[in-house]
Amino acid sequence: MAMTPGHTPNTVDSAVTDGTRSFPTRVVPKIELPASTSELAHEAAAQLGWNGVVLPEVTMLGRRVCVVARLRTDVHAERIAMGIGPVADRATVATWTWPEFAATSPAPAAEIVGVLAVARHWRTAMASAVPFSRYGEAAMVLPSPAVLTEDYVDNCLPRARTYGLAVVTADENAVVDLDLEGRTERLLLTEDAVSRWVNEMVYEQLLASYDLPVGVD
Repeated sequence: MAMTPGHTPNTVDSAVTDGTRSFPTRVVPKIELPASTSELAHEAAAQLGWNGVVLPEVTMLGRRVCVVARLRTDVHAERIAMGIGPVADRATVATWTWPEFAATSPAPAAEIVGVLAVARHWRTAMASAVPFSRYGEAAMVLPSPAVLTEDYVDNCLPRARTYGLAVVTADENAVVDLDLEGRTERLLLTEDAVSRWVNEMVYEQLLASYDLPVGVD
């Protein structure tokens, strides 16, 4: 068998052993977050003008999100007096929305300012943010390279506008900028069993991280 000088029988240039031809592929660098989720969430909340406690990332409704919220101190004081702290059981919370229990159910003790989904790709962030956008403000926080694509322009932006999501970007130095403002005139769902349970989870988080006013605890 004739061989080209410098080649060996095991060298394969443009063809593979099964007869198919291989082509060089361009390796696309993996997009990474320029800072921690917590840091980006704090910066994004400030950029959006969301005033409240930026809570640590948590899984709710199967999604990883950071909630920005404030404690309703008057409601918290009333609930403490009644001996009703945060309730984690979804079945119990669901009964609070029943007409026969609505008058005696404890009031929501957390005011949710907005919900942030921090992710490397817009599809992941959108899947996390959309369930919460039905009840209030929600935003995606993405690395700047993730928005410099046709996919983002053609597929993400129209969906984000439909759901009323804001988009905040973070460059390589973790400097944030507002790429898309959230739409506030969209139709929101009224309070239901899901939103009440989410409020209880946020209430519990607030008590763990909020500096309560003197005389409330």
